[in-house]
Amino acid sequence: MDSDAQATPTSGDINPAFLAEQHGPTLLELARDSIGHGLRYGAPLMVNPERYPAELQQSLATFVTLNIGDSLRGCIGMLEATRPVVVDVAGNAFAAAFNDPRFPPLVESELPTLNIHISVLNRPAPMTFASEHDVIAQLRPGIDGLVIEEVNHRGTFLPAVWDALPEPAEFLTQLKLKAGLPADYWSDTIIIKRYTCQSIG
Repeated sequence: MDSDAQATPTSGDINPAFLAEQHGPTLLELARDSIGHGLRYGAPLMVNPERYPAELQQSLATFVTLNIGDSLRGCIGMLEATRPVVVDVAGNAFAAAFNDPRFPPLVESELPTLNIHISVLNRPAPMTFASEHDVIAQLRPGIDGLVIEEVNHRGTFLPAVWDALPEPAEFLTQLKLKAGLPADYWSDTIIIKRYTCQSIG
């Protein structure tokens, strides 16, 4: 394991935009294969990163979002890069299909109509702000993904959520609710980070 980790490129070696442009189809196929493997065997596809180009062996954080028509069918991901991107995509695709607590496990009849979307994240960066209004004023609709952290509460919205919540104040309010905090909650210890991501699919 240690030797593999040393050989794996880090997230600083290549940017997500290049990865999405050059290897997007490969990652989408991998995600679908992992879901198909889950339907047959009840487990995610086991991926050997060494069988893929060096760019796909690097550690990057991803989210996999599943839709059927206009309806969300599952979304699972990682905010921090902890494993090779091919492993992350395969694992998140399986989890989105079968382990998202908001939905029942995917069934085989849904697979042909399943739309798969992969978000490759840049590293979240802490925001500097003086108040909640200051945070709202800094937000960039359609661009920023947001993470909120407070004690044992944590939640994130991908940039795609702006499509449903285009107003910055409401975006932040709904994120607080998702994290298990009251809509009007605020404190001097709250941590808010933002990130951008590259979309595939």
